[in-house]
Formats: sequence, structure tokens, C-alpha cells
Amino acid sequence: MAFELPKLPYAYDALEPHIDARTMEIHHTKHHNGYTTKLNDAIKGSNLEGKSIESILENLDMSNTAVRNNGGGYYNHNLFWEVMSPDGGGNPSGELADAIDSAFGSFENFKDQFSSAAGSRFGSGWAWLCVQKGGKLEICSTPNQDNPLMPATGCGGYPILGLDVWEHAYYLNYQNRRPDYITAFFNVINWDKVSEYYSKRK
Repeated sequence: MAFELPKLPYAYDALEPHIDARTMEIHHTKHHNGYTTKLNDAIKGSNLEGKSIESILENLDMSNTAVRNNGGGYYNHNLFWEVMSPDGGGNPSGELADAIDSAFGSFENFKDQFSSAAGSRFGSGWAWLCVQKGGKLEICSTPNQDNPLMPATGCGGYPILGLDVWEHAYYLNYQNRRPDYITAFFNVINWDKVSEYYSKRK
């Protein structure tokens, strides 16, 4: 079956004032929808048809730019919507909080390092929190729509939190103030969902 654009788990205006409704609507219905359509076009009739998006990305021929760009865009945004919530923000708890303290020293250190990864990504890309087998956490960043599932991206493990730093994700509200957008993101992180991914993937 073809990949489908997922419905958001909240209304377009639910993340305001941190992420505005117009940005969310354009981001979901135009950008994410575009990646979904182009991914389906790129795999139609190939041996990738019918495979899960994770399987496609983990075994990707990185020279296949149509699948790389659109498959990454499809997967990355699926995760992005899920790790945000109008009831988000605050601090993680339980095993995830312990793992963050172990890997980064404190939650504040994690925030600083994650923000730095997002803020220092030149041009378009993503910042990630990934979990390795065994539960160790890592922060990394990838360009464009690349992600840690793909071969040889410089990231390891399984992504459990991702922040989109393409300009289309924030420009209507924040213009060139990417650091303000990154700060705002922490007010909407769905730590319950991130913890769920951590438990599943560690």
C-alpha cells in the first residue's frame, strides 16, 4: 500500500503561541504532503514498494536522491508531529530522565547540547536525540531530510526526538530568529511520547 499523510494528533492552532497555526497547516498540508506524494512516486514499481519506511531508510542506497529526500521527509515529519503536544513541555521523568542525566550530566546540559546541534546546523536540517541498543543516548544533527536511520549520516541509534530546523518550520513566526524557535520547541515536547519511544527502542 502507498504511504499516507498522517493526521495530526492535535489541531493546527494547538501549539500556539510557540508554533503558529498557519505554519503548522502549511507544514503539514503542503510540505509533508509533498514528501508523501513524491515518495510514493519514487518507489512505485520498484522493489521498495510495500516495505516499511524504516526498512527503506535503513537499507537505503544514498545515491537514490528521490527516495533519500522524500523518504526522509516523510519519516522525519511523522516523528516530529508525534513528539509535540499542546500539553508538552516540562521535564522528562523515569528511565528517560535517568538516561539523559547519565549521558549529558543534567537535563539543562541536554537542552544546551540539543539546542546547539539545532542552532549550528547550517542551512536546512534536523537535530536528533537518538537511543543506542542498551539505552545510551546521543545528540546529533543531519542536513536536509537525512536522518539517523540512513547509512553513514554520522548519527547512530534510533531517533526518538527530532527538531525540524528548515526555515519553513518557523519563518512565518520567527523569521531569522532560529534560536527563539528552538527555545519555544521545549515548551511543546511530548516527553511521554519520547519516553515511549525510548522504552521501545533501547
